[in-house]
Amino acid sequence: MSDADTAPRAAPRTALVTGASTGIGEEFARRLAQRGYALVLVARRATLLDELAEDIRDFYGTGVETLPADLGTREGVAAVAERLSADGEDGGAPVDLLVNNAGRGDGGPFASQDPDEIDAMLDLNVRAVLQLTRAVLPVQIARRAAGETARLGVINVSSLAGEPPVNPGGSVYGGGKKFVTLWSESVAAEVRGKGVHVTVVLPGFVRTDMTRAVQEKGLPEFAFVPKHQLVRDSLRAWSAGRPHVVPGIQYKTADGVLRMLPRSVVRALARRMA
Repeated sequence: MSDADTAPRAAPRTALVTGASTGIGEEFARRLAQRGYALVLVARRATLLDELAEDIRDFYGTGVETLPADLGTREGVAAVAERLSADGEDGGAPVDLLVNNAGRGDGGPFASQDPDEIDAMLDLNVRAVLQLTRAVLPVQIARRAAGETARLGVINVSSLAGEPPVNPGGSVYGGGKKFVTLWSESVAAEVRGKGVHVTVVLPGFVRTDMTRAVQEKGLPEFAFVPKHQLVRDSLRAWSAGRPHVVPGIQYKTADGVLRMLPRSVVRALARRMA
């Protein structure tokens, strides 16, 4: 028997993905499993989570935990935060990568939006992202200080909808995503020197349940970034320690043009489109 046969095997890296049952979250789960990560999958629908977990175990042979939780509730956030706080000393393996993907995209004129729906969207899109990141970062920083060499950090899925100076019909959604983007980049600067990477992802349109209404309007295929490309670009950016990524050449170009336009021009265009 060789030394290689008797040497202890390194524990697999572990990633926790929210909103993992469908869409972008499911794609993150599959691509991370392909890269050898053990997974903790979080979503509201336990049945879909269990089906996905079984499929990933069978296809990739990696370990998968399921954690059904509604991140729009304090109880759901607390349950996931507790899992993220694990340091490997008692119970589950510590989380090397948190992917904050869960979100909702309600819209419409602000004065017509239901106040409860506004709160629910902010709870999920903003507060849950902050609380879960706050739960995992101290553990990751401590692990790095103790000599951990694996890549550690967080990917936050934001949106290009937060980048225009004005967003009629999407003021709450866009405003929340802009907050997540600015906050993520600030946190990335805070923890970079401690060896932890935080990357915010700004997608354009992707074919998911959230964009079904847009898809039904018949936008050309060029308007959509494939899920696999979004996840690939996100993981590459995070691995490289980049704090910000816009997947898809069409949206990188649009983002650059938008930044060059005077705010007064963007406001005028938005008023005409509203």
